Amino acid sequence: MAKTKSLRAKYKDEVVKAMTEKFGYKNLHQVPKLHKIVLNMGVGEASHNSKLAEAIETQLTKIAGQKSVVTKAKKSIATYKLREGMPVGAMVTLRGEMMYDFLQKLNCVVLPRIRDFRGINPRAFDGRGNYTMGLKEQVLFPEISYEEVDLVKGMNVSIITTANTDDEARELLSLLGMPFKKLTGEQNG
Repeated sequence: MAKTKSLRAKYKDEVVKAMTEKFGYKNLHQVPKLHKIVLNMGVGEASHNSKLAEAIETQLTKIAGQKSVVTKAKKSIATYKLREGMPVGAMVTLRGEMMYDFLQKLNCVVLPRIRDFRGINPRAFDGRGNYTMGLKEQVLFPEISYEEVDLVKGMNVSIITTANTDDEARELLSLLGMPFKKLTGEQNG
């Protein structure tokens, strides 16, 4: 059985060369790379139910393979009956090998499990080479079983790169296997 190449090895062997040819970098350090991946689950109901906050934290820890942190409200908002310091979600930041492993799992396992999946939006860049996408439910990840989910919640996945432009970041992520939709002529305008 052939061993699959890790995403970090693919970056070093293939992506750096392809990016240098396309954008004409003079120095190896100019080639954009992944900096970090941030996973964030916001759950407003967690402020009134501490068990929900713990469940979300546990699920995010399983998904990321790294301990997640409960995020707390920074300000009190009377309309939402929210006080400063109440839990409102969970987040985790992945770097290094865990970041590459998560991106490979996202590309090869999670995104294909989405019903009627035709690719991710190629325009969800922030103008500085960072990409953010939303997933509608945490049960897309193989680590989470339907039985342990009390509340189906979505999450944001932010991929932060060292690219200076969105085009460089889009090329980097597509070379790493991100399945972007093809834009037609009508959508380009």
